[in-house]
Amino acid sequence: MARPELNETSAGERSQRQLRVGEEVRHALARLLRPGGLRDPALFDANVTVTEVQLSPDLRNATAFVMPLGGANAADIITGLRRSAPYLKAQLGKLVRLRRVPNLTFALDSAFDSADRIATVLRSEAVARDLRDEDG
Repeated sequence: MARPELNETSAGERSQRQLRVGEEVRHALARLLRPGGLRDPALFDANVTVTEVQLSPDLRNATAFVMPLGGANAADIITGLRRSAPYLKAQLGKLVRLRRVPNLTFALDSAFDSADRIATVLRSEAVARDLRDEDG
């Protein structure tokens, strides 16, 4: 029987290093994505929030989850971010001290949509009725 490595994590868990580096990359990307910071027409005046950065276990690949302000022009902004990924990677290398700067991919963050759906369900009459029944 093989002995598991001490630093091995299950598929759903991220290591402390992944979380720490991901947060550092998130802050650096947020600085780079300020309005007027990029020349790409889709990104020049866009307000983009970087909600999370998830890194692969070897820290070579990073997925940045982003959300445009108000969700406007999301498809165009994601396309612009993908076009700008090599430039952003080079700038990231100047801001964050890492042995190897991760390759960047961008994805639209759906957490806000999920939160809206949950809030709608919680405000529904069926949930309110169930809560009244429990309270007496």
